[in-house]
Amino acid sequence: DVRIVATKECPTAAVRADTTPQDFPGLWRPLLDEVWAFLRTTPGLWKGGHNVFLYKRNAGGVGFTVEVGVQVTRSFDASGRVHPSKLPATAAATTVHTGAPAQIGAAHDAVRAWCAEQGRALTGLSWEVYGDPDPANGQFDGAVYWQLQSP
Repeated sequence: DVRIVATKECPTAAVRADTTPQDFPGLWRPLLDEVWAFLRTTPGLWKGGHNVFLYKRNAGGVGFTVEVGVQVTRSFDASGRVHPSKLPATAAATTVHTGAPAQIGAAHDAVRAWCAEQGRALTGLSWEVYGDPDPANGQFDGAVYWQLQSP
């Protein structure tokens, strides 16, 4: 189920990296660990925000830039590789993936296919927001967003 939403800007604490689809699966956890280590030393910055991955596709290339982070309450001064960033306020096509995080690519494929069918162009900016794990089975939902070009 893909739909269009107006997202609200959301501050994040993130670590940025250039990567490829082949390398990213082994990269995201250490980056996220860096962010969480920083948040544990900065009281009040995190108040229940979720893990987020923000992807910036490189035009014509196979690689991309990713910001692996966590939703936070406000901006802050950078510390090491952890920097303030934000999820954008924008029009986006979205769907929710339920199941194994390794299969979230199917949700991205569904959003891109739906946008192509609807004649909606994408900017190349996308992101994922991960929900809390289900205590019964450890699975969690991941919302996938793709920024739309203005019509």
